[in-house]
Amino acid sequence: MPEEAKMADLKDKVALVTGGSRGIGAAIAKRLARDGAHVAISYVTSAEKAEAVVRELEGQGIQAAAYQADQADPAQVEGLVKAVVARFGRIDILVNCAGVFIKGLVSNPALDRAELDRQFKINVGGVAAAVRIAATIMSEGGRIISLGSCTGSRSSMRGISDYSATKAAIAGYTRGWAWDLGPKGITVNVIEAGPIDTDMNPADGKFAAVQKASTALGRYGQPEEVAAAVAFLASPEASYITGATLAVDGGISA
Repeated sequence: MPEEAKMADLKDKVALVTGGSRGIGAAIAKRLARDGAHVAISYVTSAEKAEAVVRELEGQGIQAAAYQADQADPAQVEGLVKAVVARFGRIDILVNCAGVFIKGLVSNPALDRAELDRQFKINVGGVAAAVRIAATIMSEGGRIISLGSCTGSRSSMRGISDYSATKAAIAGYTRGWAWDLGPKGITVNVIEAGPIDTDMNPADGKFAAVQKASTALGRYGQPEEVAAAVAFLASPEASYITGATLAVDGGISA
């Protein structure tokens, strides 16, 4: 497909990418901007990184903005969505990328319950809050895409039960939301990513060898590969895909 045609896929659409200041979220924001969408991103603490991403997005010739919002607080999430609508006029694409990863054996009495509760609030509650408010604003043709994890379908190591449960919950929500929002012409899908090379899970990290060996391709994925899948699901070509789980995991679930 010619680059000019590709650029027109999302031309003048408005996208909100939560957790868009770094890693996979930043890659998604940049890809959507490259495809012609105006992009808003959210962040929690890294204002400097978020503004750097905004400048790069604006270099694509689109409008961009960054907003601080704690995904663990439903009121802040609702305020985020409303702020984006006030600035851009609407939201056509919602990408739920913000998330945290907390490990811990269920048998460990010293486990930090507060950290686990916050993980659930961010990974599940924050996504639900964003979808609930966005669903009242989006019109026909809207796209909701959430970043899940291959661990939402299979927990292949110790200590990740709580994290896995949050990602399984998003997959379950996605299937239900697809039915709820289908009559409005809004699609809802989830991407279950495998090991992706980011600062949170680097390809040269402590557990990299094990993770690479668990994939059919024998390597980590790149944030841009996840972003490509998001761009597809956000595009007109994906208009008949909803309630789906797309594995971008190098074959870890094969």
